[in-house]
Amino acid sequence: MLKILWFILSFFLIVLITIRIPTNGGLTNFTTKNNLLGSPNSAEKFLNNLTWLLIISYLLLAIKFNISS
Repeated sequence: MLKILWFILSFFLIVLITIRIPTNGGLTNFTTKNNLLGSPNSAEKFLNNLTWLLIISYLLLAIKFNISS
């Protein structure tokens, strides 16, 4: 059961990391960024937190499987 969860976590991490848009747009990205009601920043913060949570969960499961085998 945990190995299935581990596989799903790895799949979601791959998808989440590859769909993220790079933020190195220079000055054009700074001038066109619209922070109306804080929605772009809150969405980006949520995705960052979700990514870190999935990475930590993945690593903890990897350590558990490594110790048990």
